[in-house]
Parts: sequence; C-alpha cells; structure tokens
Amino acid sequence: MFLGLTDIAVFVIVLFLYRLPLEAVGYAVGLCLVLAILVFLVDGIRYYRKVQELSWQMKAIRNGAEQFPKPKDMQEQLYQELLEISKQERVEQVSALMREKKDVIDYFTLWTHQIKTPIAAMDLLLQHQASEEQSYYEQKKQVQAELFKIEQYVDMVLQYLRLTDGVNDFVLKEYHLDDMIRQAVRKYAPMFIRKKLSVEYEPVNFKVVTDEKWMVFVLEQLLSNAVKYTAAGVVCIYVKKGCLVVEDTGIGILPEDQPRVFDKGYTGYNGRNDKKASGIGLYLVKEILNRLGHKIQVESEPGVGTRMKIVF
Repeated sequence: MFLGLTDIAVFVIVLFLYRLPLEAVGYAVGLCLVLAILVFLVDGIRYYRKVQELSWQMKAIRNGAEQFPKPKDMQEQLYQELLEISKQERVEQVSALMREKKDVIDYFTLWTHQIKTPIAAMDLLLQHQASEEQSYYEQKKQVQAELFKIEQYVDMVLQYLRLTDGVNDFVLKEYHLDDMIRQAVRKYAPMFIRKKLSVEYEPVNFKVVTDEKWMVFVLEQLLSNAVKYTAAGVVCIYVKKGCLVVEDTGIGILPEDQPRVFDKGYTGYNGRNDKKASGIGLYLVKEILNRLGHKIQVESEPGVGTRMKIVF
C-alpha cells in the first residue's frame, strides 16, 4: 500500500513539473487511485483466504488430518517441503522414543519375573528348617546362590539404564587385562565351585586401552553365560592373536542363532529352553564394546562349546 501511494506521488510530481493541465493531472491521479484500490481489494481478499486456509490447516493438524493446500508459487512449495521434512523428523523422533519406552517396559517386565524367582526360592528355603539331608551349611550356600542371582540381575538393569540414558560414562585409560580378568573370576568363583566347573587361566600379560568398570562388566557377562550353559567341563580364558577369548565346553549355540545372539531381546533356542533368559546380556556386551572401540566375535558348535572373542 505504501509503495502504491509513493508511486502516485511521484507520478503527480512529474506531471506537475511538466506543467500539464490540472484536469489531466487529476484524471491521472483518480485513475491511479482506482487501480490502487482494486489492487488493494484483490490483495486483501487473497490475504483473507490465505488466513482462512491456514486456520483450517491448524484445525486439521489438531485432528490428525493435515493436508497442505496446493502451492501458489515456488516459495510456497519450498516452505511446504520444509514443513514436510520437519514433520517426518518429528514422527521419527516420536517413534524412536516410543520404541525405547516399549523396550524399557518389556525389559523391566521380564526383569520383574526374573528377580521374583530367586526371591521366591530364598523365601522357600528360609521357611524350612535344615533337615538331616540338608545341613545348615548347604542351605546357606543355596541362599547365597539366590542372592548372587539377585545382585546379578540388579547390576544388569543398572548398566542397561546407564547405557541407554545417553550419558558418556566411559573413562579410557591403559589397564592390565589380568587385573580385570581376576575381578570377574573372583566374583564368579562360587558359581564355578557350585557347578563343579574348572577354570583354566594363566596371566596373559596384556595391556589394553579401555574402561575398567565397563570391561569388567563385559567379562562378568561372558563368564555368566559360560557358567549358565555349561553343565560339566572347563572354562578357559586366554589371549590369542591380540584377542581375549572366553571358551567353554557347554551346550553351544546353533548356527542359525549365532548371527543374532547380540540382538536386543533375542534369546535363541537355548534362551527359549531356559525360559528366564532376557536376551539383554550379550546385547549390552556388544553395545559396550562398540562404544569402547572394541569388537566381539562368536564361534560355537552345538554340543561342543562356545568361544567368545573380544578384539581390541
């Protein structure tokens, strides 16, 4: 509007400077005003319609039925494409959050069932007095075993939450691998003794740049699986070609399960038979090692045993 009035003023000044008759000047000015009013009315109607379209679009968005009007020019088309990209990103973010929420709910549901089993077993043990067949010492060992399972489940869920909250809790330094192996072996020594499994381990004299706390957790998970799925025999820990190997003589892993044993929630044939497997332990192992810059590989033969290799 301001630009139109400016044009009219310039037009009038030019006509006046050329000393044209006032009647001609007035006629030209009137004609310009009529055209300006028409343009203003057309623009006003278009503006009103655009406001109405946008108001309808806002209501449609709230009702989940949004649909962009046909663009009038290239600028509107680009704006619509920009909004569509933003919409897709928002949908993907919401979907990712919903998946994470579902994963957490599913895991805690399973975790609740897992932890109820050792608690119920302890309650049952404590309700009965030691009999001739079962001494107090044996009863105490069984209670300690169930307490160990509870501690293991709680530790796993804490590490799961730390790993999924996006906080960088890693402190990378050079550590002696033997120190971390000994920590994990000491923790699981009662389990080895209870199942009458032997451990073959000689100092590896190997240094790695890693995070001690997280690496010990990884080793504990590998030893936990070795104990869980080995009924008799031996668990070996050694270094070969720069890789730390945890090898057992357990039931092994089926070939079709091996590519997916590190997927979240995947339990495989052995896990389905176990009924209480969560499919989280090896997933955490792989995620932690990836963030530490390490890798893990699995080699297994059903009925013979499994080798877990950590590649530094």
